[in-house]
Parts: sequence; structure tokens; C-alpha cells
Amino acid sequence: MQKIISAFGVFDFKQIKVKKKLSTLSQLEERLGYKFNDQSFIDRALTHRSWAHEAVPFGVDEEVRQLHNEALEFVGDSILGCIVAEYLFRTYPAMTEGELSRMKHRLVSANTLAKASERLQLGEFMRVGRGEEKTGGRKKQALLADAFEAVLAAIFFDGGFQAAQSFLYMALSEELKEANPQSAAAADYKTMLQECLQANGKDTPRYAVVETIGPPHKRTFRVEVSWQGGNARGEGSTIKSAEISAARHASEMLSLLDKKNN
Repeated sequence: MQKIISAFGVFDFKQIKVKKKLSTLSQLEERLGYKFNDQSFIDRALTHRSWAHEAVPFGVDEEVRQLHNEALEFVGDSILGCIVAEYLFRTYPAMTEGELSRMKHRLVSANTLAKASERLQLGEFMRVGRGEEKTGGRKKQALLADAFEAVLAAIFFDGGFQAAQSFLYMALSEELKEANPQSAAAADYKTMLQECLQANGKDTPRYAVVETIGPPHKRTFRVEVSWQGGNARGEGSTIKSAEISAARHASEMLSLLDKKNN
């Protein structure tokens, strides 16, 4: 649909779509390691909803949705999970499902994707609205992580699964090399708990040492992690290991609750 009639008169949707094409496309393609056959995919991938709402007259929401990147982000999330899962399975064929899940969770987290976006400097190429521009939207972690997923989907639609896979291996090369069961187990429980709580609109978890037992040379620390609506405890020979234990118990509690509710 190139033109629509609204209360504000005739609106040429096609004109808006080409009005503000991404500048220096060749520079972006060089960073991505991929050349687009259809530029409209990358245009949409790097268009935030704030820009789309400002570019299109009020009352034509369907056309707004065809401009911004949220649908591509949805697709990119699934492609990301598939590629990372395959990589981990092939790299660690003897690992348990739990170990693979912990490594995957870390690799597909918003924090990991935002860092990758920063390395690629995707924020420089994004189209954001005036409000987002004023509040530093180009540097926001959530916006950058979403843009990364949308770009992955854009490459998938333009060049296929293999092209998307090659891009992801390049963009997350550091993280993929560092992924292993040991590092994932050591750090991921606290990260998983925090991201789970944030996704449900809850505050950051708080850790506190509630008890220290044993002689100085053989201490055991007991730590409680608390959050809005719950708490869990864990213990370990160091405060850090006790915090990880508490976070693991909390994550297991929340996972059981989630399964029960669904």
C-alpha cells in the first residue's frame, strides 16, 4: 500500500520509507561483514519505534509497525537461539542439558548482545526519535540488544541461514571462544536471577551474609538473597560461592513457580 487516506489527508507511505535511508551503508556493511541485496531489511532493522512514530502521521499504526524493527527483533531472537544452541551442541556434545542451557543463557543475554552492538557501533547507524536522541537512546543497553537481534534477522531474510550464522560467529567470536561449562556455572546463576527478576518488573536482588560458622581457617558462610516477594539461602567456603549457591536456589525456586503457573 503506497498511499493511505487518513484524517490528516493523503499519506504517501512509500515516500516516508525512502525519505531517510541509512547513510554510509557501505561502512556499516564492512563492519557487519555482509553486503545487503535489499537495503530495506537493514533500514528497518536499525529503525527504532520512536523514529517511526514521528515519521508517520497519527492514526496509521499498521504502517508504523512496518517501519520499525520490533518484528525483526522477534525473528532474530529465535535465529540467535538456534545458532547458539547448535554451536554449543557441536562444541560440547557430552555436556548435560543444564550445562548447555547455562552457557546459552549467557551468550544470548541482553548484556552480551549490547556489548556486541557497541563493538559494531550499531548505535551510530540507528534511526531514533527526538526524545530517544535526547535521553541517549543510541547507547541504551536494551535498545542496542534489540537492534542486534533485528540486524541478525535482516541478514537472515536477505541472505539466508548460513549468512546469519557467519555474521553471528563473527560478532560474538570473543564470547563463543570464552563459553565453557565452568565459567557459566560460576557466573550465570547470579546473572540469570537478576535478569529473571528484571523481566518480571522486580528490583535487583540483595545479598547479605546472615551467618558465619567454623574456625578462621575453615569458615562456612551462609548468605541470603532477597527480592520483592521472596528469598533464598545458600552456603559456601567463600562469600562469593555462598552468593552463587543462594542465587542457584532462588533461580530453581522461580523456575518451579513459573512452570507451576504455566
